Amino acid sequence: MEPDTFVILENYIGGQFVPCADHLDSYDPSTGEAYCKVPDSGPPQVEAAVHAAKEAFPGWAARSPEQRAQVLNKLADLMEAHLEEFAQAESKDQGKTLTFARTVDIPRSIYNFRFFASSVLHHTNEGSQMDHLGCLNYTVRCPVGVAGLISPWNLPLYLLTWKIAPAIAAGNTVVAKPSEMTSVTTWMMCKLMREAGVPPGVVNVVFGTGPRAGDALVGHPDVPLVSFTGSTATARLITERGAPYCKKLSLELGGKNPAIVFADADLDLCVQTTVRSSFSNQGEICLCTSRIYVEKCIYSTFLEKFVAAARKWKTGVPSDPASSNGALVSKEHLEKVRGFVDLARAEGATVHCGEGVDPLPLPRRNAGGYFMAATVISGVSRRSRLTQEEIFGPVACVAPFEDEDEEGALAEADAVRYGLAAVVWTRDLARAHRVAARLRAGLVWANCWMVRDLRMPFGGVKSSGVGREGDKDSYRFFTDVKTVTVKY
Repeated sequence: MEPDTFVILENYIGGQFVPCADHLDSYDPSTGEAYCKVPDSGPPQVEAAVHAAKEAFPGWAARSPEQRAQVLNKLADLMEAHLEEFAQAESKDQGKTLTFARTVDIPRSIYNFRFFASSVLHHTNEGSQMDHLGCLNYTVRCPVGVAGLISPWNLPLYLLTWKIAPAIAAGNTVVAKPSEMTSVTTWMMCKLMREAGVPPGVVNVVFGTGPRAGDALVGHPDVPLVSFTGSTATARLITERGAPYCKKLSLELGGKNPAIVFADADLDLCVQTTVRSSFSNQGEICLCTSRIYVEKCIYSTFLEKFVAAARKWKTGVPSDPASSNGALVSKEHLEKVRGFVDLARAEGATVHCGEGVDPLPLPRRNAGGYFMAATVISGVSRRSRLTQEEIFGPVACVAPFEDEDEEGALAEADAVRYGLAAVVWTRDLARAHRVAARLRAGLVWANCWMVRDLRMPFGGVKSSGVGREGDKDSYRFFTDVKTVTVKY
């Protein structure tokens, strides 16, 4: 895709690009200008995609895992050959820095296909013998059918491939709907499907909004399982739409993730990592730490160092190698995040840096972009919306705590409805294990952040989701288990 080309996307159904009569504008977040038209699909387009996926399912499911793995690896190779084009497009479409897209989003998207191409070859089934009855029991796992996959706008190709790869590796066919705000790299990937050997109908992509395309997909009676990453509010609607059909659901939802910093932490490493964990990708990662609790005796020192480090976390033009952050995804999202900072001031909190405090110089061409500097706030109460709600932007709230137990760090960390991830900073390994065990979160990092092993389960508790994804967990979700008993 040429940098200054106005792009009109088409749905990918049954191995063909299919035009759509209605379109939505998609914007370059760094300039605020429309540069792309995305299909505004609805029930007819979803119906066609589900039909194509159903038609393709028997043939794809009949292939051996080795044959399916060859196709996934070929697709990964083709994507890698076009890595720079994908990175440029992801940065322009989402607003993230080109560096982040080049080193995180696109390499991980490629790795997702390679990982699941390999992992599907190594799963084993279970068996048991009942000698007293002369019976042998064993299990087999079968692909489920047409998988509905819905991914968000923050890590567009990264998160969609995290769903497509295990789904088709296990023998399912898919109908995918990326966010209407960040659809370009998925469309580019579809261009490589035929060359990779993906049979028509195995991967179908319908672009559009949640209320139209997404609703039609999750409510379709021939889509028996849905994997969704996005907001808790949308997940409730998906659950309601899928309930009459008893659909299998995997829901990876929001986070309001705490970092707990004890006095014995390696403070320099902690500050360096916590700036990254708070503000990476403009804070638009469900795993970002937006609440930072610091033991009282080092609170002032930490806050001073953290604010200084946040000021060095440069927000600027995404193509600038010196930029740590680019632009937020949309004008509406920027206004929402700014609204939280305004609320902090109204409630008497202190904004130490960033929004409304530090100047944000930008080139004239980017003056209409959706930029916001890394913002650090203190003096926020436990009941404040800043503490309780997912901001999903470059905003971190810092507060002191007295001790570890129920009235201290653990109480503060667990006093929200979310439970996706948490970070613990301490040199005391016994404390690290103890606190990790007691935190209500699906993932806990100790003295690090965003170290991901795709073999391990990923997901949250409470309002942060239902189900797990990862090597074995994704395989179990995208297959049905069958027990066979044979009398001998």
